[in-house]
Amino acid sequence: MGSGTRFRQILAKNGLVEAMAAHSPLSAMLAAEAGFDAVWASGFELSALYGVPDVSVVSMTQHLEMTRAIVERSGLPVVADIDTGFGNAINVLYAVEQYERAGAAAVVMEDKSFPKVTSLVAGGRQDMVRIEEFQGKIEAARAARRDPDFVIVARTEALIAGLGQDEALKRARAYEAAGADMVLVHSKQKTPDEIEAFVHAWDGKVPIALVPTAYPQMTVARVRALGKVGLLIWGNHAIRASVAAMRSTFAQIRRDGGIQGVEAGIATVEDVFDLQGMRTVKDDEKRFLR
Repeated sequence: MGSGTRFRQILAKNGLVEAMAAHSPLSAMLAAEAGFDAVWASGFELSALYGVPDVSVVSMTQHLEMTRAIVERSGLPVVADIDTGFGNAINVLYAVEQYERAGAAAVVMEDKSFPKVTSLVAGGRQDMVRIEEFQGKIEAARAARRDPDFVIVARTEALIAGLGQDEALKRARAYEAAGADMVLVHSKQKTPDEIEAFVHAWDGKVPIALVPTAYPQMTVARVRALGKVGLLIWGNHAIRASVAAMRSTFAQIRRDGGIQGVEAGIATVEDVFDLQGMRTVKDDEKRFLR
């Protein structure tokens, strides 16, 4: 069974797919351990992991290789954040072929120009491509996929760019007409009002995907009550949790002049060994090393 088929089965069974962001195989494994339905292979998180801004600096090769590793280690359907598709429709043909081959269940592609600027930064440049150009990218993605269950999510940044509800709906309808399997709409408002208004106004047939990073009031229960939403992405919490935990631990070690004060609050070495599969290594050593 392909990963896109698994994704669609989860959606059909649960009515909603919950995806947690990851920036590494380890963070993806922890998302699986926590019980999430899928993993969001986040461009923002990977950029942060490399210590560079989320402005199309990380290459497709870097993101693709991390996505492949996440697929292999998480055991969950992986939704790959491919930003603008790494170029025009010709680049999209290659990108979709490669991400499907790497085992991703879905790709999310946005209608901003390349190179992009991350959505939530204050005063960021949010240049949009023409609707017709992005329709061509969606059509290219559909042409490139081999498995018809591989999910193509079209993301409109119209609300992020300040173009308003009518433009967001216009673009979403056009992207559905071009063959998108889902439409993702994003907002940087601090409340869910703008997004909820979009969902209520949505008259298309494909499900909506949401990333409630800026408006944490949007709970799973609230999303389910809305209806129409098929994918809920917790978009950057893995890297933010990692930064906060490491910063706190490092600072305490510096203050204390040693590690005695942090040991009780961090994972044990044995816990990390378990995540790495060291028990299997030991069993294999007994079987095969002579």
